[in-house]
Amino acid sequence: MSHPDNHKKINEAITILAALEMPKAQQNERSALCLLALLNLSPGKEWKSSENPLMGITPIMDWAREHYHKDYAPNTRETIRRHTMHQFVEAGIALCNPDKPDRPVNSPKTVYQVEDTALELPRSFRTSAWHGKVTSYLVDRETLVARYAMVREQNLVPVKVPTGERITLSPGEHSELIRDIIEEFGARFVPGGVLIYAGDTGDKWGYFDTALLSNLGVRVDSHGKMPDVVLFCPHRNWLLLVESVTSHGTVDGKRHAELSRLFATSTAGLVYPEFPERYNEEVQLSL
Repeated sequence: MSHPDNHKKINEAITILAALEMPKAQQNERSALCLLALLNLSPGKEWKSSENPLMGITPIMDWAREHYHKDYAPNTRETIRRHTMHQFVEAGIALCNPDKPDRPVNSPKTVYQVEDTALELPRSFRTSAWHGKVTSYLVDRETLVARYAMVREQNLVPVKVPTGERITLSPGEHSELIRDIIEEFGARFVPGGVLIYAGDTGDKWGYFDTALLSNLGVRVDSHGKMPDVVLFCPHRNWLLLVESVTSHGTVDGKRHAELSRLFATSTAGLVYPEFPERYNEEVQLSL
């Protein structure tokens, strides 16, 4: 059963998000509860008692259930990450993995924390200092956001694709393996190859040439379980669907069938290279 204090606190949190000029899509109950969790502000606490502990998404969901009786389904985790926490980080309200900036964003150990300057805002809510602090924060936020964006960028994994273009992937060993697959394996074993897709732990489409894949007869929706890397070899008319052992497990019969269905309409032949955790030259190929 909901309690009047619960609704009041949630509505006040939405008011704070609106004052911080968060997009309408983040001015809702879900984002309000995430903010309250990050502030460890249960219904009976005053805003001046706001804290900024490190919290992962699952602990945030558990906290919302315990203190505000909001029971989120397990599959809501990705919605919270993509449609609330990502925006909090982009706006400079929260930091992602401040304890270990090179931790992959999709790691189960990923944590978030309200940024110290932003923490002063809820602490001043409902006081005479509130409006002045918000005004000052909004003036300085662009500089603050740029500073933290620079820190995040320093931890990205740079990848040189066959065209010579450089892309960046989220930090982590998996992204480093994807880089090795593209730069080392692709350059050596797929001369003249074209990169079509590279996955990213932070964003499902790290790099995706949908036009080229479509020209090869394949259209993939966002629900398809893409391999880590897709390379096209024009010389042999091969489409290489590259997997690392750690991402989906070994390419067993079930996974092979899954990829075969996903790329069933391909006009190019399908090849299934499989990599261990770290790149080496002993790559398994399956035709």
